[in-house]
Amino acid sequence: MAQAPDAPVVLRVAGRPVGRYLTRPELPARLSPRPCLHPVTTLAGTVVTELSPADHTHHLGVGVAVPDVEGHNFWGGRTYVRDQGPTELDNHGAQRHVGFPLRDSDGFVEELRWVAAGAELLRERRTVAATGLTGTAWALDFTFSLTNATPDPVTIGSPATNGRPGAAYGGFFWRGRKEDRAPDVFTGDAEGEAGVHGGRADWLALTGTDWTLVFAGATDATRRDPWFVRTGEYPGVGSSLASAERLVIAPGDTAVRRVVTVVADGRLGRDEAATLVRKAVTQ
Repeated sequence: MAQAPDAPVVLRVAGRPVGRYLTRPELPARLSPRPCLHPVTTLAGTVVTELSPADHTHHLGVGVAVPDVEGHNFWGGRTYVRDQGPTELDNHGAQRHVGFPLRDSDGFVEELRWVAAGAELLRERRTVAATGLTGTAWALDFTFSLTNATPDPVTIGSPATNGRPGAAYGGFFWRGRKEDRAPDVFTGDAEGEAGVHGGRADWLALTGTDWTLVFAGATDATRRDPWFVRTGEYPGVGSSLASAERLVIAPGDTAVRRVVTVVADGRLGRDEAATLVRKAVTQ
């Protein structure tokens, strides 16, 4: 029987299901509904994402979330207002699934519309692919292209650009699995949340009880974006589109970012993480 055109996509590696992509999650407007990946698992079946956890109900697995697009909230939850702090506003947008120009068991291409207050602000083309690396590791290749759909410049901001230091979240974001013990985090030359958050690094690894995620920016523009990292409050890693200043997209222009993530069973060390992520980015 033919699949519905917007049915969830199940990603597989060597025949094993490793991720489920939800095109139309049933969510209230204040969570900024958007397509996302959940659950994502290791090859052994360990779940390494969370969807609407109690601590942050607007965290939705793996996807693209931006807290400020021309003042509209595509992240979910409260909005950070300069000189006021986190504030409940009726300003939430939604990412609407349009269709899959390409869909297969190892990946897909998706078209989306970013809509708020009845207007389309951005058009997105999202490309996601799952590839095997070893018997215990695979890679998720996630590219998103945001095109200005308006006749005026569209700017993307973050709580950091709006006056909250250290909170430059917005862009690719992975909400990790919360366990009894906070995960460890490290790069090639730094470790710990305080040591890696807000810094730039070719790759960054998050290790839990029996799993490891290794994130890498796979284009020059992506590598210039600082990492947003949380481990103590909750496990989350993102690549910041707007850290020191707002990102401006001119009419008709497109901003492109690509993040490749190694999903591995076990706790990898620096050398293993570096070797696997290099293979993932270059294959």
